[in-house]
Amino acid sequence: MGKVFQMIGASVIIYQDNKILLQQRKDNKSWGYHGGRIELGEIVEEAAKRELLEETGLTANSLKLFGVFSGPELYHIYPDGNEVHIIDIVFLCNDFSGTPVFQAEECLDLKWFEFDSIPEDLSPPIIPALKKFIKKRYAATY
Repeated sequence: MGKVFQMIGASVIIYQDNKILLQQRKDNKSWGYHGGRIELGEIVEEAAKRELLEETGLTANSLKLFGVFSGPELYHIYPDGNEVHIIDIVFLCNDFSGTPVFQAEECLDLKWFEFDSIPEDLSPPIIPALKKFIKKRYAATY
């Protein structure tokens, strides 16, 4: 039986043109954006940049705060049985450098998706922020 805890994370939705970069997670085989737990004493923006670099090989040159997501939709049970109530501080980034390379320890794949062809098997905790992002991007282009 797993533990129940609250996790504060920093995440990055990285996009370019009408595409978003997603990773396929190794733990639940679902797709998601990039991020993870903020270390004790770590600056939130630095945590987001660190996680992005670790998971994709990309360096965020600039980040824009997108929102803080929490509540019942971000309750999740991981395959190891741990239950988490996530507070996700999500940043947007379309100013980055490097070549995408996924981290084999945590990821199965790393792929660019058109906004209108996002995979259906999304990791549940990222759905609220990703849906809001796509809706805003569509509103800005149409």
